[in-house]
Amino acid sequence: MRIEEIWRYPVKSTCGERLTHAPVDERGIEFDRAWGIFDPATGLVLTARREPALLFLSSQVVDGAPVITTDDGEDVSSDESLSAHLGRPVELRSAADGPATFENPMNIDDETDWFQWQSAGRSFHDGRSTISFTSRGTMRDWDPRRFRLNVILDGDEAETRSGRAMIGSATITVREPIERCIMVSRAQPGIDRDLEVLKTIIRERDNQLGMGAVVSSPGVISVGDELRT
Repeated sequence: MRIEEIWRYPVKSTCGERLTHAPVDERGIEFDRAWGIFDPATGLVLTARREPALLFLSSQVVDGAPVITTDDGEDVSSDESLSAHLGRPVELRSAADGPATFENPMNIDDETDWFQWQSAGRSFHDGRSTISFTSRGTMRDWDPRRFRLNVILDGDEAETRSGRAMIGSATITVREPIERCIMVSRAQPGIDRDLEVLKTIIRERDNQLGMGAVVSSPGVISVGDELRT
């Protein structure tokens, strides 16, 4: 199986940027989930679970810093412009400052029964894994942007792979399948809200799509590189 697409999401829950190659280390793809939008009123780093408007912002890295733009191209990278756009005081915060707390609804139909968890620090990934992947076949005809995965492989069922693998010049250790949440059903530019996406994953895949891994040995990955086990 070979890499078809590489994605990086510099600011958590915003749309990301597609790359042709990327350095990877113990934090995952360089600058992936390296920043989040902090809400001082709640003490939480916002995600699109609670603030769907984040899915209509895009982020990219320019000269080592995040640049955030709206769907119509307005630059809202400063705390003041982000706050004005979202209608609440917020701050752009680096994962290097330490762990953050997030929240997620347990009830997917009416998005109630919220619970909280804390990131491991150094990056704002949801779980223990710092780089994620799946195959084109696993995603069926769903838009890959729904799943916020880093690497899309050609072929079918990358989820069957586990243990240590080489990808590009890096070594990864595949940890576990990724549990899915309401985010995959959210609307974003060019994608309609669709609860059936999550319900289908729950019904047919035991609520798992994609594999989470950690980088055991740093390197560089590029489109066309083979995943070797």
